[in-house]
Amino acid sequence: MQTCLTICVRLLDPAFHGRGDGGEPEWPPSPLRVFQSLVAAAAARGLPSGLDGSPFQAALMWLERQKPPQIIAPEGHQGQPYRLSVPNNAMDIVANAWCRDNYSNTGDANPATHRTMKTVCPTWVADNSAIYYLWPLEEPESAEARALAEAARSVVALGWGVDLVAGHCEILTEEMAAALPGERWLPGRGGTGFSLRAPVQGTLADLTRRHRDFLARLKDGVFNPPPPLSAYAVVPYRRAQDAPSWSGTAFSLLKTDTSGFRPFDTARQALSVVGMTRHAVQKAARADGWQESDINSIILGHGGEEPRHKNMPVGPRRFAYLPLPSLESRGAGMARVVGPVRRMLLFSFDESMEKEMAWARRVLPDQELISEDTKLPMATMALLPRSDPVVKSYTRESSSWATVTPVVLPGYDDPAHYRRRLAQDISADEQQHLLGLLERRIDKLLRKALINSGFSSELAFNADLDWRKVGFQRGCELADRYGVPDHLRCYPRYHVRLVWRNTQGKALPLPGPVCIGAGRFYGLGLFSAVEP
Repeated sequence: MQTCLTICVRLLDPAFHGRGDGGEPEWPPSPLRVFQSLVAAAAARGLPSGLDGSPFQAALMWLERQKPPQIIAPEGHQGQPYRLSVPNNAMDIVANAWCRDNYSNTGDANPATHRTMKTVCPTWVADNSAIYYLWPLEEPESAEARALAEAARSVVALGWGVDLVAGHCEILTEEMAAALPGERWLPGRGGTGFSLRAPVQGTLADLTRRHRDFLARLKDGVFNPPPPLSAYAVVPYRRAQDAPSWSGTAFSLLKTDTSGFRPFDTARQALSVVGMTRHAVQKAARADGWQESDINSIILGHGGEEPRHKNMPVGPRRFAYLPLPSLESRGAGMARVVGPVRRMLLFSFDESMEKEMAWARRVLPDQELISEDTKLPMATMALLPRSDPVVKSYTRESSSWATVTPVVLPGYDDPAHYRRRLAQDISADEQQHLLGLLERRIDKLLRKALINSGFSSELAFNADLDWRKVGFQRGCELADRYGVPDHLRCYPRYHVRLVWRNTQGKALPLPGPVCIGAGRFYGLGLFSAVEP
């Protein structure tokens, strides 16, 4: 069972004064603040020897090597700003005047003249609010966890001295962590565009260096200000109800003479379009000097160069090739119909591939798609803006979505062979019971597919899901008629309708694209936005 190291800081006052980069209000408090508080608490417990050689030092060095934590915090509201008169950190001028035997308490020698007005704008939360920082653990009974638990009990402030807190640390299971109250913040880019500072390997050493320089700032009558802390990372955070921030580049598929679109049948030819596009990208990367290992993993999605490794998973850091069926208005009522593929979205489920996407935008226009059978060019790629109406149908915000290609489930929907028993002569009650078990199994696999595609557990578990073999949009064919890669043929596939909802059950508009399931890297399980 997965466990996590959970550090809880409970605010003793509902006003929090911490500021982030640029002086902007910081809520929730950053992981770096918590780390600094733990360092101060551990050093105080280790006096007079400090941290050197203590269990606290090893524990803090372990913590700075961990990935940024999930944060659970109460909702914060920015308060009304007010002004204070404070020292402007110019006491070195006063000290220099005193060194010149100027004790007249006038001019530079008067500390009262070195003051400035400071704007304070606290973030207000509910009384006795607790903030939780969760790091996944492999060994719940580690010495590092015990040392951090001891240090956390001595934490007294979080940033400013007026932000008094009570600290606590414990090991929680996933179920216990899921029950913690508050708004969940996940590391990773999303709709908020919000970042927090987090410790990295070397932060403890940099804090130790800065403290040493601070103690020696007045040496031989000369003021030497300590340099600021530099060993930290700025990590994007998003709420659990926000969609991940993904990168993609859209292309139109034109005839070889570029006189117009080159259509491909969605059910029968989309997979061939994926193969031709992947070959074109591979060819362009080799011509541009890519390393063969990067071509295998990022472009081809192979786990290794040996044939037996080709279908091994390589993680989300790879290109996904999403053929985009046109969404056309047809008939007297101008109803929307899913049409042929005329566009391709080169996409990544990983948030760190902006460099590769920029390369694709620069290199792939005018690349030809070559038929594997005839070796003749079938289409030419041309760059498309995101304002293209069809592309926007897959990327705009909406709470309601439906598949244009079926979702390949990430597992078998009937491992216990319930369908065989349904074919037998059984009672109506048993039949209803078995159908319910099948429904729950498919529902579980679809929510697992959402999580595997990068959506949070909160989004996945609150979404409304419907599924069937027949499409929910006009023009879609039966789910089993769509071409799939050979290694996915054994898995069931369904058309799915999805409605995003928040924890209160209200419809939640989120941007696309939405593509889930075991075939998501081939454009299977692709949704388009629909009207509620």
